[in-house]
Amino acid sequence: MDEAGPIGVFDSGYGGLTVLKGLIKNLPKHNFLYLGDNARAPYGPRSFERIYEFTLEGVKHLFDQGCSLVVLACNTASAEALRTIQQKDLPYLAAHKRVLGVLRPTTESVLDHTQTKEIGILGTHGTIRSKSYLIEIKKFFPQIQVHQQACPMWVPLVENGELLGAGAAYFVEKDIRSLLQKRDQI
Repeated sequence: MDEAGPIGVFDSGYGGLTVLKGLIKNLPKHNFLYLGDNARAPYGPRSFERIYEFTLEGVKHLFDQGCSLVVLACNTASAEALRTIQQKDLPYLAAHKRVLGVLRPTTESVLDHTQTKEIGILGTHGTIRSKSYLIEIKKFFPQIQVHQQACPMWVPLVENGELLGAGAAYFVEKDIRSLLQKRDQI
C-alpha cells in the first residue's frame, strides 16, 4: 500500500478519530491522513446536496494528497453521499481509487449484537433520514427489526469537548429513552 499512498480518513469533525484509531490498530503497517471538516460540522441537519458537496470536496482533497483509498468515517457522509460518489464521481474522477464508508461493516456485524432481533440506531438527522441503515440491515438480516432515533445534540457535544458533562448525559439519556419507548425489545 506504500506505493498507493496513505489511507485517507474523512469525517465532518472529530468523531471519526475513533475509526482512525481502529484502522491504525488493525493496519499498523499503513500510513493515514485524517481530514476533519470541523468548520462545517455538523453535517447531520444539512441537505443531501450539501452533505454530498462537502464530502466530495473532502474526498478530492485526500486524493490530491496522494490517497488512493478514502474511508468515510462519518455516518452521515456514508449514509448520504457514499453511494453517489462511488457510482457517479469515481468513474470519472479517479476510477483506480476507492471510497468506502462505515455503514457496511457496521451492518454486517449487527446480528452479533442482538438477542431479540430488534435493534436501535441512534444517529444524526441525515443518517436517520437516509434510511441507509434500514436498507443495509434488511439486505443482510431481513429478520431484524430496526428502530431509529435522531440525536441532533450528540455531534455538537462531541465537537465541543462536552462528552463528560452533565449536558451530554442528559441528551444521551433522553435520546435513548425516546428510542426504547418505540419498542422495549431493543
